[in-house]
Amino acid sequence: MSYAIIGFGNIGQALAKAFVRNDIKVSVATTRDPESFASAAAAIGPSIIPKTLAEAVKADVIFLAVRFEAHPDVAKALPTWQGKTIVDVTNAYGVPPDELGGQPSSRFVAQTFTGARLVKGFNHLIAATLAQDPAVHGGRRVVFLASDDDGAAAEIGALAENLGFAPIKLGVLSEGGLLVQARGNSWGQLIFKDLIKFD
Repeated sequence: MSYAIIGFGNIGQALAKAFVRNDIKVSVATTRDPESFASAAAAIGPSIIPKTLAEAVKADVIFLAVRFEAHPDVAKALPTWQGKTIVDVTNAYGVPPDELGGQPSSRFVAQTFTGARLVKGFNHLIAATLAQDPAVHGGRRVVFLASDDDGAAAEIGALAENLGFAPIKLGVLSEGGLLVQARGNSWGQLIFKDLIKFD
């Protein structure tokens, strides 16, 4: 299984740190030349591989960590996303619900990535919290996952476990996805909730 993070701002770098902590190789890309962020990637750790967008989207699992408005540009990188799993880490705060056709923001994103299996996840924590070691006080920091594809949710749940988090599945995008989305000037009820699970 190969992994990529598209977007290397605060959230993308926070995700990269989780991969480094667990010595899991991950490609990182932006719409810019990889040389422009190679030193930032190297500072995080050796398992972070800067790539072009065209190279990074060859990965099996792709974390979409760009500004919400930029996701259509990323979607153009492939004619079809069949066989890919997209983890939607975006937040559509400030985007009017009517621009999303009244849908959950993640379902709107899913329609842009034709053929992909989409999981909403890793987006409810601020970057500074997401960047920390998820082992806290003898428990594990929770990440919420929502998807219309049970297999994809299970796959990303297993990855979250490997990264040290405690995944909690919230169901489908039109139900659980609403709890962890932003749109218009409202935040889902679970956004910013920093929870710890004790096994």
